[in-house]
Amino acid sequence: MNTGYSRTKATQSKPIKIYNTLIEAGQYVVIKIPVGRIPSGNIISIKAHVYRGPRIGPCMVALGGVHGDEVNGVEIVRRSIEQGVFNHLYAGTVIAIPLLNVHGFINFSRDVPDGKDVNRSFPGNANGSLASRVARIFTREILPVIDFGIDFHTGGRGHYNYPQVRFNPDHAPSMDLAQAFGAPFTVAGKPIKSSLRRTAVEIDKPIIVFEGGENLRFDEFSIQQGILGMKRVMKFKGMLSEAPDAEATKNFTYTAWLRSPRSGMFHLLKSSGEQVKKDELLAYITDPFGEERTLVVAKQGGYIIGHNNTPVISQGDALFHIASNQKPKILTLKPKTRNPKPKK
Repeated sequence: MNTGYSRTKATQSKPIKIYNTLIEAGQYVVIKIPVGRIPSGNIISIKAHVYRGPRIGPCMVALGGVHGDEVNGVEIVRRSIEQGVFNHLYAGTVIAIPLLNVHGFINFSRDVPDGKDVNRSFPGNANGSLASRVARIFTREILPVIDFGIDFHTGGRGHYNYPQVRFNPDHAPSMDLAQAFGAPFTVAGKPIKSSLRRTAVEIDKPIIVFEGGENLRFDEFSIQQGILGMKRVMKFKGMLSEAPDAEATKNFTYTAWLRSPRSGMFHLLKSSGEQVKKDELLAYITDPFGEERTLVVAKQGGYIIGHNNTPVISQGDALFHIASNQKPKILTLKPKTRNPKPKK
């Protein structure tokens, strides 16, 4: 057990208990929580870094790797530990978990071996699948201790997300956290059934979700935005004495995916972070033989908060995730194909 703070400065705050380990004010402890065995017999464990400040304050969880292939979230929490972001808390407690889905991480997979999604398995079951057992461990050991949290994610396979925070608009504490984070984009949206965010808000514990970058690929801009936003939240909660100011945040109420009208090779002309207007050309799709070209145009204005990075796409694939404050129309395009060869 290592101590990261002077115990003489600690107040009379009560110790917290995680997996049969008591952590007092002023302590830093690393706790390994076993969640199961893989077929080889090796035990998979979740590693939680617990930092307790010298004064009474809230308890935050900083969580990465709920989806094993979303490495930017893992790196945000890992780098925060390495850089000592939590070493000098003014007050309160931080539980930093860089990697929740260990099996998915070592197999370059979003999910666990049986195809189950950890973030669709909450509150979990101790006798269920590996995903359900991972969710259950978090629900049993971490969720009762915390007051709020930040869950760090990236875009899914082949999709890039511009740095953004998602929150439950029907829960005022979640909204406050999202605004304090100060991400470039803030997006309102009700939590998905059986997700961590849904499970937490049902017991009035706000957890916001940060999205930034693409799976299996580091994105330095997203990593930095995640670390800076977390610092701002901690300052807002009185846990840090200072944090960098945020630039202007754009707030959105609605989002919708613009989907592909045909299969082919996808050529981007616009990308995430850019504003678009109705009928603006965003991309085009070609066949592999140079005979046809299909234009992809915006059906309404807004900002692109995510886009498809896959060069070869199929009809119906999600191409652009567009956010606005107007209720979206159905954004599936009808093919508008033209011959790219000039007329003689």
